[in-house]
Amino acid sequence: MSNESPSIAAAQGNLSNEGHPTPPAANPNHTVGSDTRRRVVTASFIGNFVEWFDYAVYGYLAGIISSVFFPESDRQTALLATFGVFAVSFFVRPLGGFIWGHIGDRLGRKRALSLSILLMSVATFCIALIPGYATIGVMAPILLLLVRVVQGFSAAGEYAGASAFLVEYAPAHRRGLYAAVVPASTAAGLLLGSLLAALLSSAMTPEQLNEWGWRLPFLLAAPMGLIGRYIRTKLEDTPAFLELAETDHAVKAPAFAMFRLYKKQLIIATGAVLLNAVGFYVILSYMPTYLSEELGFGATESFLATTIALASYIGFIFLTGIASDRFGRKRMLLTASVLFVLLTVPAFMLLDTRNFLVIVLVQILLGGMLTLNDGTLPSFLAELFPTKVRYTGFAVSFNLSNALFGGTAPFMATLLIGMTHNQLAPGWYLVAASIVSLIAVLFAAETSKQPLQQD
Repeated sequence: MSNESPSIAAAQGNLSNEGHPTPPAANPNHTVGSDTRRRVVTASFIGNFVEWFDYAVYGYLAGIISSVFFPESDRQTALLATFGVFAVSFFVRPLGGFIWGHIGDRLGRKRALSLSILLMSVATFCIALIPGYATIGVMAPILLLLVRVVQGFSAAGEYAGASAFLVEYAPAHRRGLYAAVVPASTAAGLLLGSLLAALLSSAMTPEQLNEWGWRLPFLLAAPMGLIGRYIRTKLEDTPAFLELAETDHAVKAPAFAMFRLYKKQLIIATGAVLLNAVGFYVILSYMPTYLSEELGFGATESFLATTIALASYIGFIFLTGIASDRFGRKRMLLTASVLFVLLTVPAFMLLDTRNFLVIVLVQILLGGMLTLNDGTLPSFLAELFPTKVRYTGFAVSFNLSNALFGGTAPFMATLLIGMTHNQLAPGWYLVAASIVSLIAVLFAAETSKQPLQQD
């Protein structure tokens, strides 16, 4: 692996199966070797990285985008409108979850993932081409909204599909570690977005950034997306799905089967995702805007603090994956919820010190707490549903919770601060989400030590 990048090579070194017997596949024609698993890890990492870099750039440049696409008569109103567009794009995600789930469970995980990355890349590239409000008036935010809806629809199939893909390829005793590649690659996409935002903020004047500089990250979507799609098309579908297809056990309507047979799992999954949905977008996407717009911290310093926290977050994710394989998914998810209930508001109090070192340490703490949930959730959700509805169950629960609470988190945080005049409001919102997730996980069974459900 000497020619691989250090981060991916390190992850794959941990994911190798040396020294452990590979559990036999149900069908000998679908036995998986270590080389195949390495390619699966690489493809999943890169593909998900590209999707979430595209999706995250919007959040990091929200302050600038608000001035480009909306009239600036009221700064907070323009920012609310920008986050409103961010939130509306999430409302299409439950629909996307049903459609991508149907494609993934009926036609294969590979086909769904190859299509989703193509749609995301095209939509993101189009954002760079939309003229601003000063040029085309109200058509600017309308076009922005339409493109964001396409992005939301595409993202609905990515996280669930990549997680199912990895879990179904993974050795039974390392499903948590394999699935942790998905949130790690998501954070890596956010990290690149944060780095680019910090670089643009420091290298350009505000005028240059507002006029054309903000468009540069969106232009990267096309070449990156083509690379990710090419890698995905070179993989075979998962052994679990191929076996299901060969035995003709695939259901014709996965969504109906899910609601008829797995309602309890769906409710538990949707509740368990709530902490992840709110925490992910408050801590990893909204935070630079919170620091600069609400606390008056410098834009460059805000992006830099988030970048440092994201880098540590990626390392914590893999440790969480390992821990969830050893101690169980339920224990990790419960621990995350309890920590957020106890520590979130004190952490937000410390952010108000406006001390750069303190802000970085608080963000690392919050990110580390989130990894206990984020690094465990993909394997937990994939194991909760059987193969025939795994993509659909994961995608619908994950996207429903994200649509209602994740995509609206930056909007709600800004709105709550405006309504209460309390800068701790985002912290209390996160505490409420943590309590709901805590209750949901209490009703779940432990899944880590069990074989994947096939039927």
